[in-house]
Amino acid sequence: MRVCGTVRADRDIPHDLEAEGKCLKKGQSVFRRKYVLLVQVWKDKRLVRMTSTIHDTTIVNTGRKDKTTNLEIKKSYTVAQYNTFMKGIDWAD
Repeated sequence: MRVCGTVRADRDIPHDLEAEGKCLKKGQSVFRRKYVLLVQVWKDKRLVRMTSTIHDTTIVNTGRKDKTTNLEIKKSYTVAQYNTFMKGIDWAD
């Protein structure tokens, strides 16, 4: 069974992972893996928490540049795939 999705902050994210996530700079991520389950915290404007059984922890270029710094915008591969295939399900969140 393949699973990928976002997790709210008040759910079962490991406390040490959440604490490490608060110290991250924009574009960085931390993760924990147990067997096939990946729990990842990635910092953008806010912390983005993701769980997946099919992705890895790579960071990919989005093909866009930041308006202020003119640097490539990078995202976690899990976040990029989620945004691509999300359709309209979570737009209201």
